[in-house]
Amino acid sequence: MIRAVIFDMDGTLLDTEKLNVRFWMEAGRKNGFDITEEDVLHIRSLDARISEKYFIDRFGETFDFHSIREDRRQLMREHVVSEGLELKPFVKETLAFLKNRGVKTAVATATGESRMRQYLDMVGISDLLDEKICTNMVKDGKPAPDVYLYACEAIGKDPSDCIAVEDAPNGVLSASRAGCNVVFVPDLTPLGDDLKDVVFGEISDLSGLQRFFDE
Repeated sequence: MIRAVIFDMDGTLLDTEKLNVRFWMEAGRKNGFDITEEDVLHIRSLDARISEKYFIDRFGETFDFHSIREDRRQLMREHVVSEGLELKPFVKETLAFLKNRGVKTAVATATGESRMRQYLDMVGISDLLDEKICTNMVKDGKPAPDVYLYACEAIGKDPSDCIAVEDAPNGVLSASRAGCNVVFVPDLTPLGDDLKDVVFGEISDLSGLQRFFDE
């Protein structure tokens, strides 16, 4: 029986992955590196240590991951101040539906804690979530299961009783390895054939979650 829903944040609740692609590419150009959309899609939700290794393997030891990532974050901060943030479709309606059903909810994100809380407050959904968990609260980030295991512990539910909603391959792997029932909702890319066997379900947008509780 499903007793809780744990959401990824970027690309699942917030329409921010397209911005991460844009600003990683801009930060790369600023520093003389041709970061492509494919590069950024590859590192979505990925533990920063693994992302760093990926970029160094791709561009060489002169790639200063932490400096370029900070340039990307600064571009994002400027955008947030000037343009704000957008929710993905049906976020508030879905969270209200789950709350009315007495279903616990949480966020499990690769974004750092301060930005996670800032973003959730800005879009007005922080109070609709029972727990907010991020990678810097655990030993290993996605695709390791740690962040989902910690989220399940925080809301007091077994992973087998939780749906994990994800839009990115590394997040799907993380939630699956934790033992959650993974529901995929596409953002920038569809579900890959290599992951079809590990997901519990696939929905076109968050309103589709209701069917798991109406059956």
